[in-house]
Amino acid sequence: MKSIDKQIFDKIKYSKMRTIYFPDDFSQFGSPGAIRLTLHRLVEKGEIERVSQGIYTRPKQSKILGKLMPTAEEIAKAIARRDRARIIPTGSYALNALGLSTQVPTKIVYLTDGTPRMIKVGKRTITFKKTTPKSLKVKGEISGLAIQALKALGKERITLEEENKIIEILKHENKDKLKHDIKLSPEWVAKILNKAL
Repeated sequence: MKSIDKQIFDKIKYSKMRTIYFPDDFSQFGSPGAIRLTLHRLVEKGEIERVSQGIYTRPKQSKILGKLMPTAEEIAKAIARRDRARIIPTGSYALNALGLSTQVPTKIVYLTDGTPRMIKVGKRTITFKKTTPKSLKVKGEISGLAIQALKALGKERITLEEENKIIEILKHENKDKLKHDIKLSPEWVAKILNKAL
């Protein structure tokens, strides 16, 4: 019979590089303590990397870029899937995702209906902030980002150039999803979103 180490490493080895793992993903192979010990040994051997506490991956190696780790967004989405929670990026991260800011934020904040927490990933932090169910009812990925980006810019501070850029981006959103999300937006945000219809 294969050892726990071999069973866990085989599962990782035959999965895609940069897949994100949590100890619970290996629960069929042994007790929580044995799994944690095995993952620690695999990190020590350099077979896998510890991304953050209780989060692991097998990085992809690139000749040009070196070690390719999962992005903060991939990690946040993996945590949301595991916790069966919904998340929406906010603030500077929403601005960056829409191309309204070239600055890659070191502090990424997501609204969630899951457990509020903060996770350190290298020099960056991912914060999950509890929010009202209404904030997470948006259906469109682009319109969801646009709503958060507009809130981050602020009603009084948004420039005409930024507004026009958001309207152009929103033209790629599914119209039914956009109409749905407009109803969930603050009045001033809804007026801008309506211009994309």
